[in-house]
Amino acid sequence: MVFYTNPHSRSQIVAWMLEEIAEPYETKPLQYGEEMKHPSYLKINPMGKVPTLIHDDNIVTECAAICAYLANVYPEKKLMPKNMKEQAEYFRWLFFASGPLELAISFKNLKVEIPKDKERMLGFGNFDQTVDCLATALRGQKFIAGDHFTAADVYVASQIGWGLEFGTLPKKSEFVEYWDQHKERPALLSAQKKGSGLAKKMGLE
Repeated sequence: MVFYTNPHSRSQIVAWMLEEIAEPYETKPLQYGEEMKHPSYLKINPMGKVPTLIHDDNIVTECAAICAYLANVYPEKKLMPKNMKEQAEYFRWLFFASGPLELAISFKNLKVEIPKDKERMLGFGNFDQTVDCLATALRGQKFIAGDHFTAADVYVASQIGWGLEFGTLPKKSEFVEYWDQHKERPALLSAQKKGSGLAKKMGLE
């Protein structure tokens, strides 16, 4: 596997997932600007963004897609539920967090005001509704889908951990309790340590 990344990006979500998978991979760091927009990289990812994962000549981009792909490719890691009911929750919240939630957070950070009568045009409706929806799903739950940790938790916990640290999400008790249960996972700590080392090597710290 080859992992194109920048430690100051959403790539850290995939870095966590790769550590959970615990299979060998090569890291190829890219600086923002010319490196990400270089023709050689644009052939791999025409968006000129990270992360990108290459596995057996398969190219996968977008954090949620990479997490889902890896969970599917390595079923023995048990990062995807087996029964259909739990899979329904798994896919629902993995893509809720990567779609409506991320868009709601982005709009709020950019101070984009959505007129009440235009909310139906957007997948997230409004910020408060989206946040409350996720908080309700997490209430009293250690995992977002089923009875064990999955790739959906990698993505949802990443969003929540980032949101709590940088103030892009309110400190709701459901978010704090959920994040507290996952923030010390060895795979996450390993990804964070590697990310810090890579950032230092790239002159980003």
